[in-house]
Amino acid sequence: MNPPRQASTSHADRRSSDTVQNNNTSNSGVILDISALNMAEMDTEVPPLPPRYRFRDLLLGETLQNEDRVQVEFYVNENTFKERLKLFFIKNQRSSLRIRLFNFSLKILTCALYMLRVRLDDPTNGNEDPGDAVCLNNSQTNPEESPDIDWKLIFWVNRREPVWAIQVTVALISFLETMLITYLSYKGNIWEQVFQISFILEMINSVPFIITIFWAPWRNIFVPVFLNCWLAKGALENMINDFHRAIQRTHSAMFNQVFILICTLMCLVFTGACGIQHLERAGKHLSLFDSFYFCIVTFSTVGYGDVTPQIWPSKLLVVLLICVALVVLPLQFEELAYLWMESQKLGGNYSRHRAQTEKHVVLCVSSLKIDLLMDFLNEFYAHPRLQDYYVVILCPAEMDIQVRRILQIPLWSQRVIYLQGSALKDQDLMRAKMDDAEACFILSSRNEVDRTAADHQTILRAWAVKDFAPNCPLYVQILKPENKFHVKFADHVVCEEEFKYALLALNCVCPAMSTLVTLLVHTSRGQEGQLSPEQWQRTYGRCSGNEVYHIRLCDSKFFGEYDGKSFTYASFHAHKKYGVCLIGVKGEDNKSILLNPGPRHIMAATDTCYYINITKEENSAFFFKQQEKHCKDLPITGLYGSPSRLPVHSIIASMVGQTASFGTVAIDLQNPDPPEECNKLTLPTENGGESRRPSIGPVLEIADSSAILPCDLLSDQSEDETNQSDEESSVGSDFVKGYPPNSPYIGSSPTLCHLAPQKAPFCCLRLDKRCTHNSFEDAKAYGFKNKLIIVSAETAGNGLYNFIVPLRAYYRPRKELNPIVLLLDYPPDNHFLEAICCFPMVYFMAGTIDNLDNLLQCGIIYADNLVVVDKESTMSAKEDYMADAKTIVNVQTMFRLFPSLSIITELTHPSNMRFMQFRAKDCYSLALSKLEKIERDKGSNLAFMFRLPFAAGRVFSISMLDTLLYQSFVKDYMIAITRLLLGLDTTPGSGYLSVMKITEEDLWIRTYGRLFQKLCSSSAEIPIGIYRTESHMFPSSESQVSINMERKNCKNKMDDKNSTASVESEHPLLRKKSMQWARRLSRKNVKQPSRTEHISQQRLNLYRRSERQELSELVKNRMKHLGLPTIGYEDVSNLTASDVMNRVNLGYLQGNFCLFCCFVVSTF
Repeated sequence: MNPPRQASTSHADRRSSDTVQNNNTSNSGVILDISALNMAEMDTEVPPLPPRYRFRDLLLGETLQNEDRVQVEFYVNENTFKERLKLFFIKNQRSSLRIRLFNFSLKILTCALYMLRVRLDDPTNGNEDPGDAVCLNNSQTNPEESPDIDWKLIFWVNRREPVWAIQVTVALISFLETMLITYLSYKGNIWEQVFQISFILEMINSVPFIITIFWAPWRNIFVPVFLNCWLAKGALENMINDFHRAIQRTHSAMFNQVFILICTLMCLVFTGACGIQHLERAGKHLSLFDSFYFCIVTFSTVGYGDVTPQIWPSKLLVVLLICVALVVLPLQFEELAYLWMESQKLGGNYSRHRAQTEKHVVLCVSSLKIDLLMDFLNEFYAHPRLQDYYVVILCPAEMDIQVRRILQIPLWSQRVIYLQGSALKDQDLMRAKMDDAEACFILSSRNEVDRTAADHQTILRAWAVKDFAPNCPLYVQILKPENKFHVKFADHVVCEEEFKYALLALNCVCPAMSTLVTLLVHTSRGQEGQLSPEQWQRTYGRCSGNEVYHIRLCDSKFFGEYDGKSFTYASFHAHKKYGVCLIGVKGEDNKSILLNPGPRHIMAATDTCYYINITKEENSAFFFKQQEKHCKDLPITGLYGSPSRLPVHSIIASMVGQTASFGTVAIDLQNPDPPEECNKLTLPTENGGESRRPSIGPVLEIADSSAILPCDLLSDQSEDETNQSDEESSVGSDFVKGYPPNSPYIGSSPTLCHLAPQKAPFCCLRLDKRCTHNSFEDAKAYGFKNKLIIVSAETAGNGLYNFIVPLRAYYRPRKELNPIVLLLDYPPDNHFLEAICCFPMVYFMAGTIDNLDNLLQCGIIYADNLVVVDKESTMSAKEDYMADAKTIVNVQTMFRLFPSLSIITELTHPSNMRFMQFRAKDCYSLALSKLEKIERDKGSNLAFMFRLPFAAGRVFSISMLDTLLYQSFVKDYMIAITRLLLGLDTTPGSGYLSVMKITEEDLWIRTYGRLFQKLCSSSAEIPIGIYRTESHMFPSSESQVSINMERKNCKNKMDDKNSTASVESEHPLLRKKSMQWARRLSRKNVKQPSRTEHISQQRLNLYRRSERQELSELVKNRMKHLGLPTIGYEDVSNLTASDVMNRVNLGYLQGNFCLFCCFVVSTF
């Protein structure tokens, strides 16, 4: 029956082969047909298995009892007797550790037996000679009476039988073990094993005892058993190495070297003490303790001379020991010093015990600079609950000299530990105890030329930390937005270019937005500038202490009473009663934070409230008016027109009467405490009168949408098309609202924007080149209704997309959309053009800011703002802080050519902002410089805040926002709130940040508290700060105008208001400013100007006017050469640079009146 079965099987195999061949013919490829090959011989040798066995093997896993199967055994070489012994004595870590511990114990026992024999031996009682057994008495061996050396006392000792028996036993065991180890370690050269120092010492100390077993007269022969201390030292070193290998401790070189040095010193002292004691048996008969004392005194180079060797053999031994010490010890110390220096570079280890008992965070950076380190330490340790934390810095580079100097300060040396290592190595992560860390901060190196490569390194570090310690919270800083999705798993991520471009864009529509955000994300107590005589500096410095905090409504005294009330009502009354500014809320069932959700949101007890205040509520004390009954008879007018005194005031000075700051930002001012009575605002009484104020509607507890009516002061005119003229309504009438169809990178948050109805062709995006669709070649030909916003950047990176989105957001009024011109060093690629072609009025042009022709072609004389972005190629320089040199000089040139242009500059180093609009002889700038030095000496983190370019929002550095990531360790909501404020994220039901310009017609509101009420009652908007500028008119002969107004009496000022109205109408805000404070800080002695100085001043003014004329002629000639009209240049060149320095925010001045911009969080 088998042949037919085989035939059928062969037939089935052929059919399956044909089927496979037919199936393969339908696919492309080469088919090898092996059916025609002769397999007869193979079939006869290996017949196919029956199908039933195949099926059974498949299901049951049973194997056939095939005689051809061979069982293979591996590693048979280790089964020999020698290999097993080698595995037990040498290779196996634990067993070899036990063997070495036993060997070490034997050597220590031999040394102890030697000291016991010395203690029991008395050379004065005589020694037994093996030949004649002569007994020597004390008189014959006294070295003082006979200078001869009795050599018998050196070669023969008195050894008792029990001691001899134990020593022989130990020697026999040591000898057998040594021979066994020598046999197992034999590698073909026997002499290499024989002439080892350890083998020779072993033979010297064990063979004589073995001989005495067979020859009894030699049982009292002297054997230098004390030399076994060196064998014990070697065994101890091997034992410690095996122990470290068993526990897998690799960083033990420093410990081993210190241990070896200590053992070497002990062995030298022990060898010298025993050797001298034995040799002095034939001399002074020194005891073992006296010999030990002599060795200690000798090796310490003291040499008292009270105990000295008397015979020449012992003296020779001392000389030999000193020579050995001079050779061995320096080598040991040199090795120890080298390892110490290397360990200082590596930083050692963070102990496991400290990691388990104390809290620490790890800072991973590729290169550590002093500015980055101080920013981190100052911000991290600014919080009280982080004072007991340790900071472990893990950096692959060697510690910088400046960083080393800082870390040696006691303030930081006890809390900061520097480890040199890589986050990609598990050993270095183990050294930093990353698995026990409370958090890990991974920062990118922004000064690298290749920022993409820096991001790649950051990504790998984040992956390595997440793999090693998955439960450790990650705080990652990334540079490029396209790399952000690689670290999306991190707990908190800050993308530098996203925040940078969004801030620069908002600076164009919300002046000094960068200053506002910088002050919010820095931890401060508001003590900056409090000793300054300038009111605006004290107010500005105090308000810099405002930060964002959070608390649950049910646990809050600020907001607990507003449970069931509307959000707008809670925000207004909390500000009125406690002086805090409620800006956002997050429900228990909502994961997103809502900024100003409006009156439709009803506060619940489980809501989390986010508010701005000097400090958090838990650190605040409350004093209610019941406790102030002694003040009830004093009728003080309140902030909101109430005659009663409020428990906590939040009064901003009057927008008319209060001293105006000079282009500064104030965030939710609280308790300014004006120093003079004249600075206080006297408000009309509620009973009426000639100066009765217009009424402001109340803020309702629960308001419906119909109660919120538009206000002329606050109305959003983007959708109010009925009040616009035909010319205004045509602007933006073709725009549509929608989401940008093309995002340049993964992870971009979708934002509803104003979009063009159709995508613009790429050729139409070029501003200075005509195409088939239009014939315009300059900005003038386009006929833009609004001023331009010019952005100067090196390349069109994906981050530049975040500059356009906030300026085209749907809540921006259509008629106020400014054209955007991208002035790029290198033309953008099609990928970027595809992303921006959907936005209206966005153009690009190839050029640089150091080329005047490029600036004129892109329409700089029609621009309202020029944003200069820091170039990646100049972020690194050979000399520190020189990376901004080219940018600063180019901006200064543009400032001189176009004085009225608002230039917003990004710098690499914040310390270089003092060079913006630099004037060497400006006493006020010099006074601010001294004020900055004073604040820096006090340890302030915001010493640069009083610089006028920073206060006016004219300069910004992305490193100022590094504290945002650090602050997120304590406030995990800060990044989310900042992204909502900047428009990087949008949440349904959340508000947005906008700015409201206050003109002279709006000054009837008078106080910030009434403004708060006006906004909440009319449009449900929440103000969070004000921005002030002031225009000064002065004669042409004056070159300096100070900031502060000098007033003597508030009452006289109010009485003379009517009499001076005519003068103020002719010269608005014409004020004589005092320069006393500036001159007092700039120079001590103030002299009256002489006639010679007056003549020099007139010459200087004439020189300035001639310089201005020369610059104007230069620009006009270039415009004529380019074929551009010169009309309009006079408007931007009618002031000198010194004039503009006294009008810091000239770009936002309207007429000659004082301008206030109020930052508000609008609702939907």
